[in-house]
Amino acid sequence: MACIGETRRLNVFERYLSLWVAACMLVGVGIGHWFPQATDLLRRLEFGTTSHINIVIAILLWLMIYPMMLKVDFASVLNVGRQPRGLAVTLFVNWLVKPFSMAFFGWLFFRHIFAPWIGEEMASQYIAGVIILAAAPCTAMVFVWSYLTDGDPAYTLVQVAINDLIMLVLFAPIVKFLVTGASNLEVPFIVLVYAVILFIVVPLAAGAVTRSSLLKIKGALWFEQKFMPVLHPVSILALLATLIIIFAFQAENITGRFFHVILIAVPILIQVYFNAALVYSLMRASKVRFAVAAPGALIGASNFFELAVATAIALYGPGSGAALATVVGVLVEVPVMLSVCAFCNRTRGWFERSK
Repeated sequence: MACIGETRRLNVFERYLSLWVAACMLVGVGIGHWFPQATDLLRRLEFGTTSHINIVIAILLWLMIYPMMLKVDFASVLNVGRQPRGLAVTLFVNWLVKPFSMAFFGWLFFRHIFAPWIGEEMASQYIAGVIILAAAPCTAMVFVWSYLTDGDPAYTLVQVAINDLIMLVLFAPIVKFLVTGASNLEVPFIVLVYAVILFIVVPLAAGAVTRSSLLKIKGALWFEQKFMPVLHPVSILALLATLIIIFAFQAENITGRFFHVILIAVPILIQVYFNAALVYSLMRASKVRFAVAAPGALIGASNFFELAVATAIALYGPGSGAALATVVGVLVEVPVMLSVCAFCNRTRGWFERSK
């Protein structure tokens, strides 16, 4: 671990992720506008006429998620008892506060405050999208946020591993319950189950088998320094290609409702800061050390947006308002999370004095 005073830096892609997302939006909208027939042909490539799971997007999402799952070491779950207070706070907020508070903020803003500008139908779509986003705790990017705050890497790994295991069980029921209750949309539970299997179980199992096999055959050094760096560009390219396709499918929505993108960002921003502040405050009250409190606050605030996008597409299609809401989450996440990282670093002394 680097010394506390060292300046942590993101790579070029991570530092300018919001810029790349904006560029993908422009390219995707341009393709959707200027090549509507090609876009429509691509849109019809689905696993069955009623699945809403686009074949090309599914492949790209799997290529995006699989490398992230390779980072998860489930053997670390055995160390769960070493930081019980910090883990308890994180799990409490992630699963008992975050999805429900997002459902409330979505209902408040889209059904009431923003209702005159978006209408009832799109309000339901946007509510569904932000709920799906909040019900998926961050997996990959939390390693980046933890690094920037000099967080405990072992603890961060334990958090990610346990959240992934919980997601297998709770993600689908929570989304079904909250979307049905807060919007007027039907949520076919079997489609949610398919999404969990396709976008969590399969890449998680493949990642675990690959990781275990390669560590035994090649060793940890080769795995970390040779294998993982090769897959990193694949994940990045898959993310960018997925966004371009989604924005192409969303071209009409975006050009006709660009103001909606700004409105969607409002409850997402409030939700991120609300959860980060709640976790951070509870960590301080529990006298948890900073290296555990900071990544806990960050994982409580950020989202597994790859899974959220995939699930929204599976449920309502790539051109839906729900899919657009999850993509807006991608657009705003990086600058917001960087601001949370900066706040944590500036307030490190709160935890040093509270020991």
